[in-house]
Amino acid sequence: MKIKPEHLAWLKAGIEPLDTAERRCLYLESKFPNADKVRDLNKRYRWDLLHAAGLTDWLCDTLYRYAHDDHVDSALRSIVKDLK
Repeated sequence: MKIKPEHLAWLKAGIEPLDTAERRCLYLESKFPNADKVRDLNKRYRWDLLHAAGLTDWLCDTLYRYAHDDHVDSALRSIVKDLK
């Protein structure tokens, strides 16, 4: 994984508290904005958690200096288990 361990820990600390059973149920029931347009529910869920955690600016300022979306998604997959 390209993401540095300290950055992975930062992502994990921000995202894990938001990954709740209630939120998972909403996504499994397609009760979120633009659910009808989603092709990859698990990926959408991971990235929505990232944004909900308020890490967008940090992502741009820190991770995108040395990583790209595929690297970030790999890190997110290691933190957030699939919905299905």
